Amino acid sequence: MITVQHRFIDHQINSTTETLIIGTFNPETADNDAEFFYGRSRNYLWRLLPTAFGKADLKGASKQKKLDFIREHKIDLTDLIEEIQVEEGQEANYYDGYIDNTVTRWKNIISLIDTLPNLKRVCFTRKTFSDIPNMKKQLSEIQKHCNNKGIAFQALTTPARFYREDKQTEWTNFLLNGNK
Repeated sequence: MITVQHRFIDHQINSTTETLIIGTFNPETADNDAEFFYGRSRNYLWRLLPTAFGKADLKGASKQKKLDFIREHKIDLTDLIEEIQVEEGQEANYYDGYIDNTVTRWKNIISLIDTLPNLKRVCFTRKTFSDIPNMKKQLSEIQKHCNNKGIAFQALTTPARFYREDKQTEWTNFLLNGNK
């Protein structure tokens, strides 16, 4: 078995964050060319976020431009998983249904939330949970914690695979209003 850590495990969440976006896992592997969260070619988060605020598309922009954008808009990014253990050859398997059963260390998102006094909304970048029971359990606890603290929580359509207007509308409404 091979241990794979999160590629951005050392990313520090800004203490002024108002919107926290939670994903699943971004592996530290040679095959992964993402320079920052959601940086793979088939992910459109960096189009969805700026468009919601009437700004230029950042898909393909530098890491620094993305960092500047999230700081300006008090958004930050994290993932549920810090480390997995997989069979050799599966280090770059991005399928959540596979990853769900390989987790050796979860990120303590609830403790993270408690360090963010300005947090208003939290989202998870996936709507379906049928093939990820372990992640679903983690998210259920996070959602319950958010509800207890009066923080909006929503599962959103994944920013991966394609860009569509209805996806943009969903993300924009959440980012600007905290709900659908």
